Amino acid sequence: MPSWFERLFKGWSDTNIRPPGARSEKHLLATCIKCGRCMMVCPYQSIKIADWGSKYYGTPYVDPDAMPCYLCMKCPEVCPTGSLSTVSKENVQMGRAHVVHDTCLSWQDDLCNLCYKRCPLQDKAIDLNDDLQPVIKNCVGCGVCTYVCPTQPKSIVITPQRNLS
Repeated sequence: MPSWFERLFKGWSDTNIRPPGARSEKHLLATCIKCGRCMMVCPYQSIKIADWGSKYYGTPYVDPDAMPCYLCMKCPEVCPTGSLSTVSKENVQMGRAHVVHDTCLSWQDDLCNLCYKRCPLQDKAIDLNDDLQPVIKNCVGCGVCTYVCPTQPKSIVITPQRNLS
């Protein structure tokens, strides 16, 4: 079992997303002082810090498979440099969810809808069509839907925002 220190500095993955309020990779990498305040204030322990070997070393990320962001919006408030700026929950741009219809239980004539039920922006980010199947609308990419999806592999996945400008 990994130590608490190893879990804290888990490796970077292409499925990781930035915490709410991150504007762009370029801005975050240029302004983040790697203080860890965002991680410390997160009540869900969703925010991790990129490990030593990563080119993103010391910067915050969320691994939605391990623990999604529940959009409490405490992290932007404590960021001393503006790397994470204060935005409303509806205007967060962490990524976007995509439903994999081939494996989604609701799209295979079973009733699931956990992604819809647990979404912190229910009816705004994800909705249900007339057949009670999840439909992505104005997703902010928090990852809660992926986290609660019972299928393996996951039937709802997040594409991280990778705005580099």
